[in-house]
Amino acid sequence: MNCRPNMMAPIVHPTKCCVQHHYQTTIVPHIHPSHTTHVNHHMYQHNHYFPHTESVVNEVSNQHFVSPGPGPMPGLGAVPGPGVMPSPGFGPMPGNMFGRK
Repeated sequence: MNCRPNMMAPIVHPTKCCVQHHYQTTIVPHIHPSHTTHVNHHMYQHNHYFPHTESVVNEVSNQHFVSPGPGPMPGLGAVPGPGVMPSPGFGPMPGNMFGRK
């Protein structure tokens, strides 16, 4: 005799759902332009100088007198007598007959 196993009707379970995710990357370029301007500033500072010099001029005068005959030499502040010839263009300097300082 052949033995056949007892066969029951199949039991069908609920379908197990599986989800597979497939990703694809798409690059979308976003361009944000910028610009830098370099400004070079150059300042010219004009300095004005006013140099000033001073000078001193010392004028010296001389007088030559021709005295008539022998006699004492006139002192300072003496008034010349007759025959005295001062050099042209020069006058007496008060208190200094010989032009010394």
